[in-house]
Amino acid sequence: MNKKGITKFGFEFLTIFIGVFSAFALDNWNNNRKDNNTELKILSEINNGLKQDIKDINGNMEGHKSGLLAANFFGELILNKRTNNDSLAYHYLNLLRTFISVQNVSGYETLKSKGLEIVKNNSLRTEILSLYENDYNTMRKLEENYSELQFFAHYRQNFDNVIAPNFIIDENGKLSGINTPLKLTEKERNILLLDLWRITYNRNFVLMNYMDVKNKIMKLQKNIEAELNR
Repeated sequence: MNKKGITKFGFEFLTIFIGVFSAFALDNWNNNRKDNNTELKILSEINNGLKQDIKDINGNMEGHKSGLLAANFFGELILNKRTNNDSLAYHYLNLLRTFISVQNVSGYETLKSKGLEIVKNNSLRTEILSLYENDYNTMRKLEENYSELQFFAHYRQNFDNVIAPNFIIDENGKLSGINTPLKLTEKERNILLLDLWRITYNRNFVLMNYMDVKNKIMKLQKNIEAELNR
């Protein structure tokens, strides 16, 4: 080949190379852009779910706090201390009330289906994984499966058999008051006070767990929002 032919061949090769490289670079850029958009959408969905999770946790925490107030009310009643019996029905409803743990996991499920590696920030990805796979599962099992927290199943019979006979039921079948002082044997009194102690201890225990998870959620929300605003 003469010099002119070599030059022409080199030019054509260079043109083809640049074209192929540009197409590859464009395709790679386009895929990265799609992945970035997908990541931001998923993080936004997770963040919205976390906002609802905070509301659900706050609701359960308020319920357990009402249960603590009820335990204190019945403790004073059993010890024949002065109580405001106008709130008797309210406290009786809350005393043994249990809750379910609801988590909004649609954003996390979408992330798993797309692949966890789509979240490029390693620490953020680990934080998300830990919350949904560890903390949420622990919270759900604690609230719904831990036997000590199934207050109604464990303690209803004791309170219904011993406390309920002292209730005053009006003509409409509604709880309107209680006859005091309660007529309890020493055995009945001690059993009920121990039940109230267990209820109080376990409600405080689950409240501590809820607060720990709530703090982790708020930290994750802060980190997600920082990623969304980059």
